Amino acid sequence: MTQQDTPYLEVPTIPIDIDRQMRADGTILLRSKIALEDFPQKVTERLRYWYEQTPDSVLLAQRNKGGDWLKFTYAEVWHKIQNIGQFLLNNKNGGTKPIVVLSGNSWQHGLLALAAQHVGVVFSAISPAYSLKSTDFRKLKHCIELLDPGLIFVQDGQRYASALNSLETSATLVVVENPVQNALLFQDVLETAVTKDVLQAHQKIKGHSIAKILFTSGSTGMPKGVMNTQANLTSNLQQITQTYPFMKNGGLTLIDWLPWSHTFGGNHNFGLAFYNGGTLYIDEGNPTPGGTLVTIKNLREIPPTVYFNVPKGFEELVGVLQKDTNLCETFFSQLKMLFFGGASLSQHVRDCLDALALRTTGKRVLISSGYGMTEACPSTMFNTSYEQRAGNLGVPVPGMTTKLVPFGDAYEVRFKGPNLTPGYWNDDRQTSNAFDEEGFFKSGDALKFEDIDNPSAGLIYDGRITENFKLNSGTWVNVGLLRAQLIAESNGLIRDAVLTGHDKDFVGALLFLNPDHSFDHLKRVVAEHDRKQKIEETILGALRNLAKKNTGATTVVRRAIIARFELSIKNGEVTDKGSINQRAVLLNRKEWISLLHDSNLGEGVLEI
Repeated sequence: MTQQDTPYLEVPTIPIDIDRQMRADGTILLRSKIALEDFPQKVTERLRYWYEQTPDSVLLAQRNKGGDWLKFTYAEVWHKIQNIGQFLLNNKNGGTKPIVVLSGNSWQHGLLALAAQHVGVVFSAISPAYSLKSTDFRKLKHCIELLDPGLIFVQDGQRYASALNSLETSATLVVVENPVQNALLFQDVLETAVTKDVLQAHQKIKGHSIAKILFTSGSTGMPKGVMNTQANLTSNLQQITQTYPFMKNGGLTLIDWLPWSHTFGGNHNFGLAFYNGGTLYIDEGNPTPGGTLVTIKNLREIPPTVYFNVPKGFEELVGVLQKDTNLCETFFSQLKMLFFGGASLSQHVRDCLDALALRTTGKRVLISSGYGMTEACPSTMFNTSYEQRAGNLGVPVPGMTTKLVPFGDAYEVRFKGPNLTPGYWNDDRQTSNAFDEEGFFKSGDALKFEDIDNPSAGLIYDGRITENFKLNSGTWVNVGLLRAQLIAESNGLIRDAVLTGHDKDFVGALLFLNPDHSFDHLKRVVAEHDRKQKIEETILGALRNLAKKNTGATTVVRRAIIARFELSIKNGEVTDKGSINQRAVLLNRKEWISLLHDSNLGEGVLEI
């Protein structure tokens, strides 16, 4: 029996039944025939429900400085957010200005977010990179000026002192440790006496009340503040839960590092935990070799029921799992689904995960994915197929209308639903530009049908419309599709690639390799001194295979060079989630682009 013939561990997912409406102008509307079930109009209604039903169940957990898990039950969380909510209402601005978190995930951060949403104070978590990896604090200042917050929270006052000193603000400062001048301690906030003001403030909240502001990455300019209403958030959590009904009734145990300043971690994962009575263990790791060690320590103790990560995180994890049978036994013992987002998962990593699950449990595990964005809180489509094709984003969630507008041989995808943002904070121009005349949000992404005759077969990602470029022949290069094909041809050697060639006569590629898995494989094949040659041969083989399968200059990568530099978060080349920003790399690394397209073959450039 082959790996593909081996049965999956089956878990319940939503039936797929999509309605398609064709318009005379070629526009297509897709909707799920399954109705969206009722959802609460306030974020903390579900938190209250689980506090009443299972008060002693653990909602949040994080290691203390001694390494032990500090756990907070639903009852403890519920009572603490009343205290914090009262403090926010007592603050000098009376809860009329947003509150901002500059630091990363923590139990204090989580309680503050829930408290703000409970009493109707707008909450915003800003990427810690804007404070810790910048010298001019340009993006941080932009966000603070846009928000004009009444309160700023940081975990460590001294660590964020430089960033705080760069800001011109009268906001109240709250810290957990190492307070700077005039800062209040979070522990004192927790001791605020609760009055009827908390309940009255909560009762005033409506579904359209702004709950959160999350900033886009700002890769093509300054970050935009995406407004998420209370009902935006709750409707999307209901859409996700309906898609994966096994998550209901405490069916979630998450160990998660994804940053709460981004929608995947802060809305999707954190929200699913308290919406469904689950438990979230805060993982202080990240998808780097060092950060993965922290994650592995946690996974040795906490077997997740669902494991969410970005492709880079799965790449790091696979390398460890392959060498550690005991870790595999724990990791797969309760696992029902693996889920990736933020970028495409390479076939090489997917095959490794399949093989590990099969070796450990005798069955394969559902590896799911979808399509989302900050403006949708984040989910619009999911692929729940057990044998999904790489790049297939699935079908619309219940309650979502997907509009496909013809764009070349593909479609620009647009969305309308209860989870879609009303717009951008204090930016009418960007808000107006984001929606079409029918109120659909314009994603800027291109999609194709997996099967033009069967809309239920799903939609395939076909690149960013704004990433695509023209060669000097005037023909378009589909960056997303060609990049995915190049990575697939490398059999795991190429982790990611930035494609080049705007106004040139051929396509080039700046390559980022997988140092762990691919090089380990090559070590088994050749001696150390021959590794460089074998790596180059593998890359050239991938380029040649791609050229054999495709035709024309826009579908062939003629030259490639291995990137020998670290991507910069500060300069927007890589996000907190580990995905590469094509546009920022092209802007910042012009000398590498010149090497690829110089008339003379530059040093290190490989050509077919």
